[in-house]
Amino acid sequence: MLLFTALFIALSAAVPYVMVSELDLERPALDGRLFDPLFLLALALLLLLYFTCDGLRLYFTLRALGYRIPLLAQTRLVFINLLVSNVTPMATGGGVAQIWYLRHQGVHLGAATAATTLRTLQAVFFIFLPTPLLLLLLPPLRESPLGDQLAAYLALFAAAYLLFFAVLLWRMRWLLATADQVILLLSRFHLINQQRRGRWHFFIRRELLRFRYACRAFFQGQCGYALLAILFTAGFLLALFSFPAVVLWGLDYDVDYGLTLGLLVVTTFIMYFAPTPGASGVAEGVFGLFFSALVQSGDLVLTILVWRFLTIHLGMLIGVPVTLHTVFRPRPND
Repeated sequence: MLLFTALFIALSAAVPYVMVSELDLERPALDGRLFDPLFLLALALLLLLYFTCDGLRLYFTLRALGYRIPLLAQTRLVFINLLVSNVTPMATGGGVAQIWYLRHQGVHLGAATAATTLRTLQAVFFIFLPTPLLLLLLPPLRESPLGDQLAAYLALFAAAYLLFFAVLLWRMRWLLATADQVILLLSRFHLINQQRRGRWHFFIRRELLRFRYACRAFFQGQCGYALLAILFTAGFLLALFSFPAVVLWGLDYDVDYGLTLGLLVVTTFIMYFAPTPGASGVAEGVFGLFFSALVQSGDLVLTILVWRFLTIHLGMLIGVPVTLHTVFRPRPND
């Protein structure tokens, strides 16, 4: 985790530095307009909406599965996810950390895995479905130096990503067969004994069946909770995609909100497949590429830094003490 964190910091700083030193852009400096009371109030309200919707989308997904966790625990989940997902490649650690925490809240492993998977899928569909259309319609994307290669690579990654979730949801027997083969292989190499082999076999089948049952409960159970989960997912993404527009308005730019929204959808789409921790380096570079035609060179790096601080770094800073307290606090059953 420490190595990933160091890599995240290094890459987050490297791209803005390269943009300033190699592209001859002006060094970013704090602009007094960013401290205007009305601008700060708008940011505070947007951050409140961002964090609140992030927590409620998982909360109502869990409610649809028949689980209810305390409000304080739900709040912790938001910032644990923001920290861990952004210091692990392709955000892989955030879901694992949330599953671990949900287990301590009495949620079965299979149900916790289903909840985090369904939460991710809701966001994925909101982002993946409009992206091909945006690549064709938005001028900054059509005229991107990456050209047609960008669309081809994104389509390939998206297909692989959705295929993985399709297998996870609708071809459970393939996963069961794969798990059985892995356990058998470990047993043949004497890495586990017969007793542990039987225990692992039972445990994996039980949790995968719980996962399937939880997914069915979401789609076939209480529709009200499922709809609320989808609604708050939409609110979360709308808040996330609105930060650049608000920052640019604060810098007195007359920007098209719909255009900035579309650019952020595609930027976030690319970030899903970035191999670096928290898409560090990739996010800053893609944002700079897409927004260079809309923002003066002197404000571009400043906009990137403010955008990343508000959407990622601030949540991570809050997540550090929350995660440390959650991991190391004594529990009654320890």
